[in-house]
Parts: sequence; structure tokens; C-alpha cells
Amino acid sequence: MKVLFIGGTGTISAAISKLLIAQGHDLYLLNRGKRNDVLPQGAHALIADINDEQQVSALIKELDFDCVADFIAFVPEHLQRDYRLFKGKTRQFIFISSASAYQKPLSDYRVTEATPLANPYWQYSRDKIACEDYLMKLYREEGFPVTIVRPSYTYDERNVPLGVHGANGTWQVIKRMKEGKPVIIHGDGTALWTMTHNSDFAKGFVGLIGNIHALGEAVQITSDETLTWNQIYQCIARALNVPLKAVHVSSEFLAAAGPYDFAGGLLGDKAVSVVFDNAKLKRLVPEFTATKRFDQGIKETIESVLAHPEWQREDSEFDQWCDTIIDNMQQLAKKIKGVYDNRHEV
Repeated sequence: MKVLFIGGTGTISAAISKLLIAQGHDLYLLNRGKRNDVLPQGAHALIADINDEQQVSALIKELDFDCVADFIAFVPEHLQRDYRLFKGKTRQFIFISSASAYQKPLSDYRVTEATPLANPYWQYSRDKIACEDYLMKLYREEGFPVTIVRPSYTYDERNVPLGVHGANGTWQVIKRMKEGKPVIIHGDGTALWTMTHNSDFAKGFVGLIGNIHALGEAVQITSDETLTWNQIYQCIARALNVPLKAVHVSSEFLAAAGPYDFAGGLLGDKAVSVVFDNAKLKRLVPEFTATKRFDQGIKETIESVLAHPEWQREDSEFDQWCDTIIDNMQQLAKKIKGVYDNRHEV
């Protein structure tokens, strides 16, 4: 098959690109060329800014595709542009949405594609919902061959997945663990979550490409493994061979304490227990099985990150913020306890 990815070098798309090339497909990657060092050998690079419609139109003038997938569309205007560019030039258009679009709070922790879409906490998720609405209208009214994919937290060898971190990624939390400092886990750490390795995600995604039964459908792709956030952090600590020193802080408090967008990332996503039902994916792609258990995958990720200093982005502002949150919580607890201890003595 001839496939075009808009983007193609991110956590999700890079793994899919490698798998498509390994299977012998004809892959084109349209991006600005800033990370094309990670492209698999054999992929065709189309260097352009997708927002420059005239330039992109000229690049694809003589090309038609079995599938076009946009990994960097976030608002309906991006998809309106894609529709102008690729209408009549592809047999399938795949939009990467987000599992964060599902109803918050959930009425049922078991999530299927039929779970309502509504997220009052996160603009990112509301924009993804608007994108889905736009595309499904095109499918119903004009037959535009749309497939919507909803990933949850997907990780790779470059970045350790965590619930609470700063603007520079998750390395600073890993550094705190290595230094024996306490780290913050949102809530009481017992919310259920799913981590998916990008190699597993790629298997499900590739199975949807060119799949006639996937047209007009929304499909979530995740692992079937469910963990608590306490277990997730414990697996990371074990991979680092250090004890976990966890401090639990309510998601509401973290959102209020800023300056980070924990209202969206936590209240609108990771603070809510979710268990994904992948029955629809397995019906469409019978061979799909997620095989990378989290404790195994995160061990590989930790080893890879430790071996690449250039991926270790320090964040002194977030580090100080963690210390401030933890110190003030401990001091407040002591102060309140002291008040009541004094009352009992009297």
C-alpha cells in the first residue's frame, strides 16, 4: 500500500513508520524535516510545512494514496485544510484523536468507543472532539473515507511516562528518584490506568490501514494491562533500582497550585480510573495482541534514557516546585496536628 503520514517522527508515528517499512509498504512522510534522522530507511521524505497548502499541493500533485494519516491535527481548521488537500486523493483518511476526549467524570470506568465524548476540564480534548465531529459529518454527508483512532498514554524508548511532571518532560522526576528525593503521585495512587508501548500500538494501527471495515469508525488502541499509578511508579523505581519515596497529593490541589496544566492533564485525564475495552479493535484486527508488559517495557525505556544524556532535560523550576509542595504539605500537617495535640493536653 501507498501511505502518507503527516508528521511521522513522534512517539506513536515513528513506531508505525518502522512497522510499515518492515512489511514492505510504500511510505511517504510529510513534515518539516527537523527530526528526519529517526526516519526508517526506505521512507520517502516530503519536506514541507503542512500549513503551506500551496507548497504541499504541488508536492502531492502527481500522487494518490491508499491511506493518509494526520498525527499533528489538533483543531478543526487543521482538518479543513487536510480535506482541501486530500479529497479525492486517498482511499482512507485516519485522524489521531485522544482517549482523553471520553466523558469526564466517567459514568462507568470501563471505556468503549461508545462511551460519550465530553471533557469540561481540558481544551485539548474538546478540540479533539470537535475534530471528530467535523470528520464524521464529512463521512455521513460526502462519503469522505474517515477512520478515527483514539490512543491513550503511549510511550517509547525516549521518555518515561508519568502522571506529574514539568514542562521539560519527565526526566526531572527520574532524577529525583535517583537522588533519593520524594516524588509526587496524584491522588492516592490507586486510580486505574493503562500504559501502551508504541510497538504494540503500531500493530493495531497498521491493521486498520486499508481495512474497509474501519471506514466511518472510531477505534481505541491500548494495551489490555491495567495498573494503578502506585504500581506504575513502583515499576519505574524498580527499573532504576531505587526505593520509591512517594508523596500523594490530591489532583485538585495540584491543579490549583499551578503553574502547570494539571486541571487538564489530571482532572481531565489521568486522575480518572479507566479500563479500556479493545473488543472493537480485535474484531477489526483479529491478530492484534499487546505483548509488551509495562514492567518489561519501562525497564527498556529507563535503560535507553540513562544511556542518552541528550534526552535528559533537567527542569530546576519543576524540581523546586515539587519541594515547595511537599514541604508545605508536611509543615501544614504538623501545624494542624500540633493544634489538636495542644487541645488534648489542656
